[in-house]
Amino acid sequence: MLDTRELGRRPGSQQQLTLSVPAPPDLGIEVLKVPEGAPVELDLRLEAVMEGVLVTGTAKAVLEGECVRCLEEIDDEIDVRFQELFVYDDLRDKDADDEDNGVSNLQDDLLDLEPLLRDAVVLALPFQPLCQDDCPGLCTECGARLADDPDHQHEEAIDPRWAGLTALDKLDKMDSESSEN
Repeated sequence: MLDTRELGRRPGSQQQLTLSVPAPPDLGIEVLKVPEGAPVELDLRLEAVMEGVLVTGTAKAVLEGECVRCLEEIDDEIDVRFQELFVYDDLRDKDADDEDNGVSNLQDDLLDLEPLLRDAVVLALPFQPLCQDDCPGLCTECGARLADDPDHQHEEAIDPRWAGLTALDKLDKMDSESSEN
């Protein structure tokens, strides 16, 4: 929660802040996220406007996760920009459901950055994170990591419709071996 009382509800007044806050739990998606408690560096500008406080800023944090193709660990950083208007609680429409119309509110001149930060970070994450853009993934037959062994191959699979002939081929070889002896 940030205190906006210093702005004094005077349109045009502004405040610059640089903060380091611990990351809230579940800041990310299932396969890529900011570790809980990791420092999130915030660079903020709070501006008083007629309706409330306009928050503009950036957030930087480390990311941990795994590649969706090869399951290799990913260590990366994220740098996101965001902007949100927080409406003064005495100016908001009391009959409107603010969660449904997407309006953020100040509560006693305090603003909660967590929902804004969560939205900005989660929306900036890749839907399917990769360890490298051309990650070949895993072998579908044995699970070997194809980036480690690019020439990885298996014997040609036998079509199950012809598998019965394999048994006949074995019988034929056994017959030829016994006739030679």
